[in-house]
Amino acid sequence: MGLMPFFLKKRSILSLVVVFCLLIAALAASAVLFDRQTRDAAAVQHTLQVQGDLARVLSLLQDAETGQRGYLLTGNPTYLEPFTSATSDLDKFIEGLGLQVADNAVQVQALGTLRLVVNDKLDELLATIELKKANKSEEALSAVASNKGKALMDRAREVLARMRVEEQRLLGMREFTAQQTYKWAVGGIAAAILITMVLGWLTLMDAKRQFAAAKDAENGVRVAYQKTLDEVARRERLESQLRQSQKMEAVGQLTGGIAHDFNNMLAVVIGSLNLLKRRLHRGERDNMRFIDGALEGAERAATLTHRLLAFSRQQPLAPQSIDPNKLISRMSEMLRRTLGDHIAVETVLAGGLWRTHADPGQLENAILNLAVNSRDAMPDGGRLTIETANASLDETYAAQHVDVPAGQYVLLAVSDTGQGMPADVVAKAFEPFFTTKGLGKGTGLGLSQVLGFVKQSGGHVKIYSEPHHGTTIKIYLPRSMGAADELLPVVPMEAAPAGQRHEVVLVVEDEERMLQVSCDAFRELGYTVLQAGGPIAALRAIDAHPEINLLFTDVVMLEMNGRQLAREAVLRLPKLKVLFTTGFSRNAVIHNGVLDQDVNFISKPFTVEQLASKARIVLDGSNL
Repeated sequence: MGLMPFFLKKRSILSLVVVFCLLIAALAASAVLFDRQTRDAAAVQHTLQVQGDLARVLSLLQDAETGQRGYLLTGNPTYLEPFTSATSDLDKFIEGLGLQVADNAVQVQALGTLRLVVNDKLDELLATIELKKANKSEEALSAVASNKGKALMDRAREVLARMRVEEQRLLGMREFTAQQTYKWAVGGIAAAILITMVLGWLTLMDAKRQFAAAKDAENGVRVAYQKTLDEVARRERLESQLRQSQKMEAVGQLTGGIAHDFNNMLAVVIGSLNLLKRRLHRGERDNMRFIDGALEGAERAATLTHRLLAFSRQQPLAPQSIDPNKLISRMSEMLRRTLGDHIAVETVLAGGLWRTHADPGQLENAILNLAVNSRDAMPDGGRLTIETANASLDETYAAQHVDVPAGQYVLLAVSDTGQGMPADVVAKAFEPFFTTKGLGKGTGLGLSQVLGFVKQSGGHVKIYSEPHHGTTIKIYLPRSMGAADELLPVVPMEAAPAGQRHEVVLVVEDEERMLQVSCDAFRELGYTVLQAGGPIAALRAIDAHPEINLLFTDVVMLEMNGRQLAREAVLRLPKLKVLFTTGFSRNAVIHNGVLDQDVNFISKPFTVEQLASKARIVLDGSNL
């Protein structure tokens, strides 16, 4: 009898030991399960990451090809941004893949092949881009048509597919291992006591949740990959549509510049023919220069037509050395008509402005584009200000802005009092296809075209804006040291007050065609005319002809400005009368100090009748 309690006690102790051991076993099994599940989940995540990076490599290759196709089609360097960005990112993603698959010999070998194929593909894309930059468009298109690029892309897709299959195989193995671990852990926990089973059950539930999360992540990557493929296809369709839209908008923008140039050319033709008609009516025969003038205007119109045809083939227009002040002055009236009466247009043009080397038609389009944007930002009316100035960008500024060399620039600033833009919109303002306008009211290509033109001209664009306070866009174009290529407009002659032969007029103008037309106009009015192609020649003429009554001079000239010439001339001939002319607007001349408020002034272009009336007022009045 004494042994039974001892036995029972011993069995109880043994049971407790067994229970304790089972508890320890259950805990150990739970720990093992948790550890294996964690490692298996990490392995699954690793596989999904590799598959995601493989999908990203394919997407970047397609982006690079899209950038190349866009540039080959348009010649616009802004389309190369996807190619440049993809080239940089591809190295990063391939290096990352190398680290992730370093423990798998099959994947390491496949990645080596992929790296070679990607490099060959990028070299092929870059070769066609370089041909396009060298104006070898046909060779570039022939290279594309050779299907070498397609073969390389197919090869890249094949290697990527193999790597995805290998990763999928690894994923299956890891999933099988996870399932085996799950079964082992459940079997061990089932043999334990209730508390062990409870603990095991809780662990099992947690393992199931982790496994489900891994499966959900895998499904998410698959869905994201498909969405990426769909987005690439959608972007290709959208790009094709926007390319067509861009072509149509470019034609519309060019129309304004073409009309402006044609008006100037027709003015020379009509003015020359008008003078020719008057002289023929009087029986005069020395009229060849008028015929030459009309032919020159017509030839320039034909040249402009050829430039329009070149533009339709995506060829760049020839840049010229231009005076931006005169270009803006000629645009002022057209801007006022375009923007409407509810927008007040003000030009503030700097005296002594440097010249710049750029395409005048494209510069006019850029200014018009900015002006129209400003108009749209002022639906209830406001003020548009166009300013010019000489500017120097130092090394510090250049270091803070990519691709902006230090040096001397001509600044054109377009400011409005409109709605302004928040910082996030300013940051995207020059991105192609970005627009804040409603559907159908803009493609978002205007500012990107301005940026492309300025960058192509070696310049820089800066935008300043604040909500409810307006926007200023500053265009910096490199200074040009060459003489300007100008075509000044001439308008038909009308009946005008006649002059007297004893009244001598000295015409000073550094633009030969304008000098000739001005001299002929004064002769038609009955004056005796002397002419000078610049201020130095004018002073020599004044010293040689003290009988001169009127000095008719341009304001902006290279040797000295018209105001300085007038000052020297009046010192030599105190009774000399002076009449200024320039392409500047009157307000700009006053604000910039080129002329005083009380000077006698006639703005270009002017009619013969306007010139006659102004000349008589000056000659018959006091000398101002």
